[in-house]
Amino acid sequence: MARAMMFFSSFFFSLLLSIHSYAMIISSPGRSSSSNGAGDELALLSFKSTLPSALQLASWNTSGHYCSWPGVACGSRHLQRVVSLRLGSFNLSGHVSPFLGNLSFLRELDLGDNQLVGQIPPELGRLVRLQVLNLSYNQLQGEIPAEIGISLKNLVYLNLGQNSLSGEIPPSLSELPLMEQLTLYYNRLSGEIPPALSNLTNLRVLHLDFNMLSGAIPSSFGLLPSLSRLTLGGNNLSGTIPDSFWNISSLTSYSVQQNMLNGTMPPDAFSNLPNLQSMFMDHNFFHGPIPRSIANASELWIVQLGSNSFSGIVPPEIGRLTNLQRLVLLETLLEAKEPKDWEFFTALTNCSQLQFLELGVSRFGGILPDSVSNLSTSLIQLNVNDNTISGSIPDDISNLKNLQYFDLSKNSFTGSLPSSLGNLTELNYMNLESNSFSGRIPSTLGNLGMLELLVLSSNNFAGQVPVELFNSTAVSVDLSYNNLEGSIPQEISNLKGLIEFYAQWNKLSGEIPSTIGECQLLQNLHLQNNILNGTIPSSLGQLQGLENLDLSNNNLSGEIPKLLGNLSMLYYLNLSFNNFVGQVPTFGVFANATAISIQGNDMLCGGTPHMHLPPCSSQLPKNKHTLVVIPIVLSLVATVVALALLYIMLRIRCKKSRTETSSTTSMQGHPLISYSQLVKATDGFSSTNLLGSGAFGSVYRGELDGQSSESANLVAVKVLKLQNPGALKSFTAECEALRNLRHRNLVKIVTACSSIDTRGNDFRAIVFEFMPNGSLEGWLHPDANEETEQRNLNILERVTILLDVAYALDYLHCHGPAPVVHCDIKSSNVLLDADMVAHVGDFGLARILVEGNSFLQESSSSIGFRGTIGYAAPEYGAGNTSSTHGDIYSYGMLVLETVTGERPTDSKFMHGLREYVELGMHDGVADIVDTRLSLGLHTDTAADGSSHKGRTDFLVSLLRLGLSCSQEMPSNRMSTGDIIKELSAIRQSLL
Repeated sequence: MARAMMFFSSFFFSLLLSIHSYAMIISSPGRSSSSNGAGDELALLSFKSTLPSALQLASWNTSGHYCSWPGVACGSRHLQRVVSLRLGSFNLSGHVSPFLGNLSFLRELDLGDNQLVGQIPPELGRLVRLQVLNLSYNQLQGEIPAEIGISLKNLVYLNLGQNSLSGEIPPSLSELPLMEQLTLYYNRLSGEIPPALSNLTNLRVLHLDFNMLSGAIPSSFGLLPSLSRLTLGGNNLSGTIPDSFWNISSLTSYSVQQNMLNGTMPPDAFSNLPNLQSMFMDHNFFHGPIPRSIANASELWIVQLGSNSFSGIVPPEIGRLTNLQRLVLLETLLEAKEPKDWEFFTALTNCSQLQFLELGVSRFGGILPDSVSNLSTSLIQLNVNDNTISGSIPDDISNLKNLQYFDLSKNSFTGSLPSSLGNLTELNYMNLESNSFSGRIPSTLGNLGMLELLVLSSNNFAGQVPVELFNSTAVSVDLSYNNLEGSIPQEISNLKGLIEFYAQWNKLSGEIPSTIGECQLLQNLHLQNNILNGTIPSSLGQLQGLENLDLSNNNLSGEIPKLLGNLSMLYYLNLSFNNFVGQVPTFGVFANATAISIQGNDMLCGGTPHMHLPPCSSQLPKNKHTLVVIPIVLSLVATVVALALLYIMLRIRCKKSRTETSSTTSMQGHPLISYSQLVKATDGFSSTNLLGSGAFGSVYRGELDGQSSESANLVAVKVLKLQNPGALKSFTAECEALRNLRHRNLVKIVTACSSIDTRGNDFRAIVFEFMPNGSLEGWLHPDANEETEQRNLNILERVTILLDVAYALDYLHCHGPAPVVHCDIKSSNVLLDADMVAHVGDFGLARILVEGNSFLQESSSSIGFRGTIGYAAPEYGAGNTSSTHGDIYSYGMLVLETVTGERPTDSKFMHGLREYVELGMHDGVADIVDTRLSLGLHTDTAADGSSHKGRTDFLVSLLRLGLSCSQEMPSNRMSTGDIIKELSAIRQSLL
């Protein structure tokens, strides 16, 4: 109704204007009816009438001549007809009025940077004199009118960017002979790029980036003789870059980033691009070497090739690009092993204007050259993170006096930090985590007054925390997982803007400084696993923004301050394994069972019922029944102590990481079990009960006494081979990962045993629910002496098992207490219960991830190479951080194995199982799928009567799913949600 009223109101107003203008034309002697000047005025007033609020057009009225109105320009030859309407950034809202089509002498129409909505009126096609049309930065929708290309033959500049336009690019736009700049970026345009755009022989600028365009880049673009800037990034383009593209000598800038393009750059790619200044090819599937001919594009100042599969060494010729300011080669397969491979780095010292050098997440190794100190003094950002680079930081690093961003994390650097780092006074980000730096933290870091983020975690730093460290403006400081000693300086209060402070897993002692309460913006405080003593300072109650507080595994004592319950933002509090006494508060965070952990404090009482603490003395009834209660309390305390001891044994020697998981619940709820019980259950770990053996342990079938049913007696006992490196880490990782996980498709842990054997040696074992149908590996690859018919899985069973595994991964990655990366998804770790329901097991390599404000942080287990060769993601081979993307790759290989019946580890595949499947699918799937599934695919029907085509379609879908999950670039792999959706559809069709 409101829209109808607005329409009739606008119509009525326009009608009145028409009558008024007509009356003026026939009655005013000063205005000729042939001039049509009044028609221009009427068109402008009609346009204004469609705008709900146009304060800047308030002076548009008949009291003044329209040629003097803001934004209006008139010509002098044709009786002052409107030739230009420049209303950009006028804060206009409403629709683009079709009345503008009546300004027949208009040459320029600029309505950019407003809040205009609706569609582009096709009436604009009547502006045949129009040369410039700018409707960018609005909220326009619908398709681009074909009339623009059909009628506006004088158009030189067309900018419709930054709207919500949809549909395809009209082919008629290729019929604008004078067009020099065509900008359609940041819309929702789809379809292919019209090859006919190459007819625009005057075209200098073509911006089509960040739409939903698909298909190939037209090879005809190489025929555009004047093309200077071409941006096609942020689309769904595929195929290769046409050879003709490399011959556009007029090209100064091009972007094809964030597409699905592949192929290589020819060796002479840059021989005919002398004017090229910037190129953006990142986030695609390009591979092969970087051509040495890049030196011929001597004007280049931006080179972005990251997030591709470029390989080989970086050519030293890149150092001849003397104008180079930005070089981005991160997330590639580029490498350096020998000193000669680093020649490019020394060559870059010739690039005196270099500001950004990004080489992270690649395969650069060996020793970082000392020439790093001779890079441009203009350098702002240097990151070589996630490589295998060794050596030390040169003392002359202070030459890079303008450096603001410095990231050497996740490498193999050694030695102490040079005090000269303190001379990099412009630094606001320094990340040196996960290396092998040692010695003391230089006090000169206190000179970094601009520093906002400092990460020194997971190294071997020793000594005290320098007081000077708190002279900066840091908002995040991470000193965790080192060997730091002494107390936390009182000067921490100087960091008024501190948001995160991590100092867990050190040897810090003394009391928590009360001055920390002055860090009013603090959100995350992690001090667990130190030897801090004293009480919790009441000043922590001042931190109203505190969200995470972990003080577990220290020697803290006294009562728990009730003030902590008043912190409304606090959603995680861990006070476990200290010496706290007295009554536990019952309000605020203390009332949330999942938000607080207090176990291992034997003298606590009260609290909420979920804490299962004994009542405090003030709560006990004062009568003869008190004597009856005391034994019960003592029994409860004894139980808590026993559980605490078990938890300590499980947590001891846990591998350090940047932060801990947000849940530290012990094995509470699992029965205690002794070494002797396990000996009895497995008949002395008899070989007849051996189910399998791996690098870190052997698994035995066992039968426990005292269970209520026969089925409950059967267990699988994983005995760790503690003599093997990494076995203890595997044990702690598996306990850490499994203690809070509960899901139908995860192997259930019954209990754990941490004890000594009869010879006095350490003994570790984990007891799992027994899986009577063994592993998926046993079904896909049965032993030769087994009956194949009895170990066969039909297509529905295989899809169901894959769906079960997908559900497990979805829970681990997205829905558990904390995100968990399994790191070893393979067929031998997929176990089948009596009902053939799949359960994911063996979490010995798992990592728990905790999302902080800025980082995705790893758990405490770190055992070198993650996973099993053949299943492990390619980025793990480069030493990259474990991620959920890595699990998806392994899952993709599991899918391919399940469908083909071939092991990813089989040496007969020269280039791997994935490439074998890719090549085989070109010739049909019958020859590459498991022979037990392919029966009947060479004929019209299968043995069970199902159609050949139907079964083939399902198998093709599964193989494509496996290929999609195992793509080389992590960001291109499917999500667990999409996997579940696709497999569910396949399974439903099979039912």
